[in-house]
Amino acid sequence: MPVNLQAPSAESLLPVRGVLLGTAEASIKKPNRKDLLLLQLPAQATVAGVFTQNRFCAAPVIVAREHLAAGKGVRALLINTGNANAGTGAAGLAAARASCAEVANLLDCEEQQVLPFSTGVIMEPLPLARILAGLPQCVADLRENNWHAAAHAIMTTDIVAKAVSRQITVAGKTITVTGIAKGSGMIHPNMATMLGYIATDAAVAQPLLQQMVSQASDASFNCITVDGDTSTNDALMLIATGMSDAPAITDEHSTGYAQLQAAVTEVATLLAQAIVRDGEGASKFITVKVEGGNSVAECKQIAYAVARSPLVKTAFFASDPNLGRILAAIGYAGVQDLDVQQIRLYLDDVLVAEHGGRAASYREEDGQRVMQQSDIAIRIELQRGAADATVWTCDFSYDYVKINASYRS
Repeated sequence: MPVNLQAPSAESLLPVRGVLLGTAEASIKKPNRKDLLLLQLPAQATVAGVFTQNRFCAAPVIVAREHLAAGKGVRALLINTGNANAGTGAAGLAAARASCAEVANLLDCEEQQVLPFSTGVIMEPLPLARILAGLPQCVADLRENNWHAAAHAIMTTDIVAKAVSRQITVAGKTITVTGIAKGSGMIHPNMATMLGYIATDAAVAQPLLQQMVSQASDASFNCITVDGDTSTNDALMLIATGMSDAPAITDEHSTGYAQLQAAVTEVATLLAQAIVRDGEGASKFITVKVEGGNSVAECKQIAYAVARSPLVKTAFFASDPNLGRILAAIGYAGVQDLDVQQIRLYLDDVLVAEHGGRAASYREEDGQRVMQQSDIAIRIELQRGAADATVWTCDFSYDYVKINASYRS
């Protein structure tokens, strides 16, 4: 079960003025489940996004990038689960474009104003006929207060839907930020299989919106790892409808810019952490913080070495304080001039190692106490600079193997 993660209630998810959402049961992989989502946006909306860095990226990623680059504005987003449309060659690209064309026909916009997204099994043909047949149901279901259904419609191996809302006040006017995400396995930075959609009714210039989503991604979805696998389909999209009465945000000095950036980053971070808490088979949520580094890059390098180590992750699943595995991961992280004599390792409040070995004050029963918790923090002090970085991960359990061994069945 997910680690200290509750499903969002429909009442907690605030509508974003101008964003209409509609779902359908298209039987893309399995019958009787929501697996198709359509978002319709107003003409003045601005949209920005970041995508997977996997060179074998999926057809919808290629098409979405092309359509964003065309600069015609975005009027709709189409998301299907059950099939990734990745590793499908020219036929996959044609299917992604055909789905955009049909959405454009139904919503009276241009094909290049539609962005497609897919998630599911790789290297299987997209069941285009089922998607096209489900689109009228999506259109009929379009409404602003449909975020709860939308969060469920994009799930794959997720156990719990992931959705968050926040509101801020700028110049006496309310701005809403609501986001949904899916992801549970195949999670690793650049990006981390996840899809995320965050919308606000603020008015934000497109170049600034791109900067905003990049910063939010770097602080959230690019700081999580479940299994070290970077998906072919990852995308995080940020939408600004411009329908709030708050002043428009045109540059970093605009009133409300810092508040909105903080709110978007908070929503992205909560969604990213929810993905880790719902990691396939996860029983522990682990925060890895590296402090006192020469640079953020080297801090992240060490944090990821620890966070993605199968031996570290299985030790946490077993609640076994075999903490020398963490030292080993720090050592092979690739920071060549690291002075291990300066490193201090903490497990929550327990000092585990210093001066190159076990701390004199460390007791096995103290490590065992912390390892029994469902939320655990690893803190690594390098004592060589002022930089720090935090990464979130989970343990490896028997269920992770079972889930992924039977993923296509």
